[in-house]
Amino acid sequence: MRYHNITKDDMLNGDGLRVVLWVAGCNHCCKGCQNPITWDPDGGLLFDENAKQEIFDQLDKSYISGITFSGGDPLHPANRLEVRELMAEIKEKYPEKTIWLYTGDKWDNILYYSMMKYVDVVVDGEFILEERDVKLLWKGSKNQRVIDVKRTLAQPDPLTPVLHARDYEQVYVHTDKPDNMCSCCD
Repeated sequence: MRYHNITKDDMLNGDGLRVVLWVAGCNHCCKGCQNPITWDPDGGLLFDENAKQEIFDQLDKSYISGITFSGGDPLHPANRLEVRELMAEIKEKYPEKTIWLYTGDKWDNILYYSMMKYVDVVVDGEFILEERDVKLLWKGSKNQRVIDVKRTLAQPDPLTPVLHARDYEQVYVHTDKPDNMCSCCD
């Protein structure tokens, strides 16, 4: 597996303060992608023990909520095995930390991947430039979904995703309601 960056103290790619691993490799190649440099699975740097330790050093901090896997696409064939292994190690060492995963794949294509048992939230679907909305939390276009993986997998029909935020389509930047509240806070 290769990666482009490890972002520390990130507040944009999931709940709370997070560390983000930006992996290399993506077959979706979405028009308007914010990270086209990450498409090449041979780009970036080799993910090694030093990179892993850099992530663990962040996760050791009590104020870090968890890790987000992004890129590129963590589910690109060049990444899947090592991403799953890293997720398993993180869940073992840091069971209270959450794992978020961004992928261009759709939920119904990935829900049975063995790594999903480690993921708390997945943002699925390709970025569609025509559906771009900068007011959306945690996603770039309206077609994407922010899925609560644990609750979705626990229900009788896991093909129907449970969204991470109630009434998500109505949750925008905290400016649409009085007292700076959004629909998820009232």
